Amino acid sequence: MDKNKIIKYVVYIAILVAGMFIGWLLFGGQSKDSSLTENITEIEVWTCSMHPQIRQDKFGKCPICAMDLIPVKTSGTGTVDIDAIQLSEEAMALANIQTTFVSRTNPVKVLHLYGTIKPNERLLRSQVSHVSGRIEKLIVNTVGENVRVGQVIATVYSPDLLNAQQELLEAKKLANVQPTLLIAAREKLRSWKLSDELIAKIEETGQIAPTIDIVANVTGIVTVKRVEQGNYVSQGTVLFDLVDLSSVWAVFDAYESDLPYLNIGDKVEYNLQSLPGKTYEGKIVFIDPILYKNTRTIKVRVETANPKLELKPEMYANALLKASLKRSGNEIVIPKTAILWTGKRSIVYIKQPDTDVPLFKLREIELGPSLGEEYVVISGIDDGEEIVTNGAFAIDASAQLEGKISMMNMEETPSNYKEVTLKEVKGLCGMCKSRIEKTAKSLNAVFYAEWDPDTEKLFLKIDPKKVSLDAIAKAVAKAGHNNEKYKADDDVYKALPGCCLYRD
Repeated sequence: MDKNKIIKYVVYIAILVAGMFIGWLLFGGQSKDSSLTENITEIEVWTCSMHPQIRQDKFGKCPICAMDLIPVKTSGTGTVDIDAIQLSEEAMALANIQTTFVSRTNPVKVLHLYGTIKPNERLLRSQVSHVSGRIEKLIVNTVGENVRVGQVIATVYSPDLLNAQQELLEAKKLANVQPTLLIAAREKLRSWKLSDELIAKIEETGQIAPTIDIVANVTGIVTVKRVEQGNYVSQGTVLFDLVDLSSVWAVFDAYESDLPYLNIGDKVEYNLQSLPGKTYEGKIVFIDPILYKNTRTIKVRVETANPKLELKPEMYANALLKASLKRSGNEIVIPKTAILWTGKRSIVYIKQPDTDVPLFKLREIELGPSLGEEYVVISGIDDGEEIVTNGAFAIDASAQLEGKISMMNMEETPSNYKEVTLKEVKGLCGMCKSRIEKTAKSLNAVFYAEWDPDTEKLFLKIDPKKVSLDAIAKAVAKAGHNNEKYKADDDVYKALPGCCLYRD
């Protein structure tokens, strides 16, 4: 190749390399990390997605796995409760966290009750024979027949009746001498339901009848026939059982959770599967005082007029009842989605008022009756507070990552714990934070520990009867961290990783 051409190619290559170098100086001098750092100067706490125990106050690499740290929360002003969970607006949007203000209202629950039509037991009757004898003729002889008052239902042959009529005629002859005998004979026949007209006719004609008609003294439908034609009966023997269906009961099954909403006198509307399109109504007249242990239900009785006899026993009925609580006064009602259950406790997250950034704190509450998709709150929430109604589980997961009280560990925390603070706890990085908190929690009866590197304070929740602040300070010093009470040994301090060496 010609020497001049070679020189020309070398010059071209040199110019190209120089141009690339100048371009890199002008446009590539800023690193990705420095650009990111400039755009996130407001980020206060950084952690590792693989090692959440790591906490640093600036962007960098995880000292354990060398992954890029991610922001946990943004800076804000004001004093933050050590139990509060702080989230960024971006985190709230990703978790779809929604809140609402609670207020007092009159809780109303829609109850769906299922039951059957039953006869009104107050209208059950028995038709008896008023005399002893043999049934010569049974006029009403089938179940289901409709009987009315005054209707002849049977004819009975009675020897006792023959004797009583003969006594009446003999007493009539002696009326002038022994008038009391006549009166006694008449009363005996009246006790067997003979009318005064019939008794007077016997006295006038002197004719006696061997049989007597049994007349119905109640109105109703025959439900049970207890005799047959030709049977011998005694005075007072039951011939038929009858029921009057002009009024019936609709008996519904209510669960024990529905009891706070049921009151005697409440109006109930219901319909029947066999009579679609029609609505019947009645009032609750009785609530069974005994719960059926097998079904965990209680019987609720609704009385309804039935003039057309449309409602028949054993028909299925479906009731709809809009009921309010028995106790008076407005109540706080929250949606079911706001509640987290730990088994023994019910908790919600309350959004803290008057803060520059979203802060949430766990609160244990006492629940009242269920309203379906809502619950009545007996205690734990005040009127006007803002609660999390969607995304509470995401906030609780954040609390677990930060080592704060959550639904997973609150069961272990006794109600008589005491909040204390160990001051001047020295450290630098996220590894220091993890070591200090782990050391404190390793002691018995320390239920919560969080170290703040900015204030050098270790916030604690302890059982003062089992552990002292002095014992915690001594343990932290043995782990290599100076504090207001004790200084770490030099050998222990020097054994710490390089990023944890805080002494000048």
